[in-house]
This record gives sequence, structure tokens and C-alpha cells, in this order.
Amino acid sequence: MELYKEILAKVIEQQKIEVTFPNLQISANEIVALECYQTLQKIQAIIQDDDLSDFACVEEIVRLFETLGSDGGNRHDF
Repeated sequence: MELYKEILAKVIEQQKIEVTFPNLQISANEIVALECYQTLQKIQAIIQDDDLSDFACVEEIVRLFETLGSDGGNRHDF
């Protein structure tokens, strides 16, 4: 059975893959633009929150990026 899986995997990995979302009503650009705008609104609210220290403010903004699937990169070592 292992050989069967190996052969099948090799054949499949060489095939062209097409992904469609037939019920999706907006484009990828529209999705990203909407997410970016909503994130900017959240960043603005964080910046305007006087209860947060500067460090906490940056930490909250980094967390927002993480919820988008991004990370802090090399700058988020603390």
C-alpha cells in the first residue's frame, strides 16, 4: 500500500491544480482591500486608546497583523 501511495503522490504532484470558489461574489483585490480598511480602523482605535502604553500599543498592532496571517518578522522579538 505504501508504494501505491508513493506512485499516486508522484503523479498527482505533476498535475496542474485549479482552485475555484463558485459562490464567492467579490474579487481577491476586493477582499484584501476590505480587510486592510477594517484593520486600519482597528489600528486607529488602538492608537487613540490613551489607556495603552506605547509598548502595549505596538503589541496590539502586531497582534492585528498576526490575525491577518502576517507576523512581526524580525522586529517582534520582545
